[in-house]
Amino acid sequence: MAAEAAIARRAGLRALCGGGDRRATEAAIARAVADGATGLLSFGIAGGLAPALRPGTIVVANRVAGVEAAPLPLAIAGERGMVAGAAAPVASAREKAALFAASGALVVDLESELVARAGLPYAVLRAVADPAERDLPPAALVGLNPDGTPALGPVLAAILRAPGQVPALLRLALEARRALRALEKALPEGASTRLLPPAALNARA
Repeated sequence: MAAEAAIARRAGLRALCGGGDRRATEAAIARAVADGATGLLSFGIAGGLAPALRPGTIVVANRVAGVEAAPLPLAIAGERGMVAGAAAPVASAREKAALFAASGALVVDLESELVARAGLPYAVLRAVADPAERDLPPAALVGLNPDGTPALGPVLAAILRAPGQVPALLRLALEARRALRALEKALPEGASTRLLPPAALNARA
C-alpha cells in the first residue's frame, strides 16, 4: 500500500510497490536488482494465521515458508517465526486456519516469498492487520491501484452490491491503521541504518 511505502521512505529505504499484483511486484523486484540493490526488506501489513496474534503485532521472519535461504535478523522487537507467502489474499478464517495448520506460519502476505526468492540478502518485517479469526469483507479484496492507493471505484461498487459488509470494512480499516502505527514505531524516521544487529552487519561487510 502507499501508506506502507511512505513509512519505508521516511525510514530511509527505497520503496517498491506492486499494488497487490504479483507480476507487478516481481517486475519491481527485478528492476531493483538490476539497479544494483544489495538487499531487500519485505515490509508492511499481513494477515494473521497464529490465533494468538492481535492486530498491530510485529512479526520478524526467521524463515519464509518454502524458501531455503534464511532471512537476515532484524534489531527490532517482535514475534519471531515463519512467514508464508500467497498468490492472492487469504480471505477467510477457514483458509487461514488451514494454512496455519499446514505451515505453522505466523502470518501471510503477498510479497515476502517473492522477495525471498530474488537471490539477495533479505529480511521480513510485518504487522498483523486482520487476525486469524477474521474473514475479510468482499470490498477489501477488489485490489489496489498500481501506485498502491485504494481502488475507490471498485470498492464503492462492492459496497453497493453488499452494504451489510460496511461494519466489517470499518473494523478492518481500524485494524489496518493499528498495524501501520506499529510499523511506524518499529521503523521510525532514519531507521534504515539501525535495522541489522552488529553481527549481521559484520557478516555482510
